[in-house]
Amino acid sequence: MRTSACFVLLFWCSFLQGARSNWMYLGMVGVSVTPPDMASEQVSLCSTVPGLVQQQQRVCNAHPAVIRAVSDGARRGIEECQNQFRHDRWNCTVEGGESVFDHTLQRGSRETAFIYAITSAGATHAVTQACSAGNLTDCSCDASRQGQSTAEGWKWGGCSDNVRYGMMFARQFVDAPERAERKRSLRTLMNLHNNNVGRLAIERQMELKCRCHGVSGSCELKTCWNKLPSFEQVGRFLKMKYDSSIQVSPKAKRRLRRRGKVKRKVPVQKEDLVHIHRSPNFCVEDPKRGILGTSGRRCNRTTSGPQACNLLCCGRGYNTQVVIRKLERCQCKFHWCCYVKCKTCETMEEIYTCK
Repeated sequence: MRTSACFVLLFWCSFLQGARSNWMYLGMVGVSVTPPDMASEQVSLCSTVPGLVQQQQRVCNAHPAVIRAVSDGARRGIEECQNQFRHDRWNCTVEGGESVFDHTLQRGSRETAFIYAITSAGATHAVTQACSAGNLTDCSCDASRQGQSTAEGWKWGGCSDNVRYGMMFARQFVDAPERAERKRSLRTLMNLHNNNVGRLAIERQMELKCRCHGVSGSCELKTCWNKLPSFEQVGRFLKMKYDSSIQVSPKAKRRLRRRGKVKRKVPVQKEDLVHIHRSPNFCVEDPKRGILGTSGRRCNRTTSGPQACNLLCCGRGYNTQVVIRKLERCQCKFHWCCYVKCKTCETMEEIYTCK
């Protein structure tokens, strides 16, 4: 068992060393802070993860369970990125921990902005959830307002999800690489801003849940608490922010400002995603830039959305394939007495793929 655990540890480290050093890659592997059969030796992975800056290692050593929660959060972020962009030309592809994901992180485009925001949101969401579940020893659900009355006539009750701790913990860990830089570049400011957009997306969408108490279903007393939104809901919110992402001026120093020809640059808002460089069109494969292209992607001939053949295929046209699918047990009839007889039906489906 000890040999097996060592092998897993070495494989994980070599995997991350092969990829670009970044905490987000924790979402691509299952992480165990201390292998169960090596617990007596207190082997911590905090010092072996390439890409963690000193502050992140300190946080990890002080709160070992952070790696499990943050790893889960990064995984949620990557999966939700793929979910939100599954029909777009850029579909947030991650292959082997490298390739497209690496190039996207380096690019400074709208896609980069979204990845930073969604993974920061994932870390916040996962840590907050871990607090409420009792998986982190340093936090729990938020009972700070329990029993307090409001002007609307209801009381805070139950135990709210502790989003304040989740945001604080995620900020401390996720922002550490950028905050470690002595001279902050425009790209550093961009990353910090988009990290915060992801955290704010969680806070802004906390849901107020209430329960009535009283005789015969009356609502003589109503207690309420705050609950985390679903992560898909957060993903949809950030996808809208991606669609309206703002390109910032390369002359910006301490504050991010919109890029434009007007003399007075308007500061961006806290919840706006920002990017530096324009995005490529992602139409044609370009391995050097980490672009897979859309050739071979399945499209929809009848829709008007991003999956539409004319948009996804970038005007190259599409191939049509007719597929016959067999559906078992259709047109079933009951015969007296006593059996059911069914037919096997076939359906024809047209599949369209980009040339």
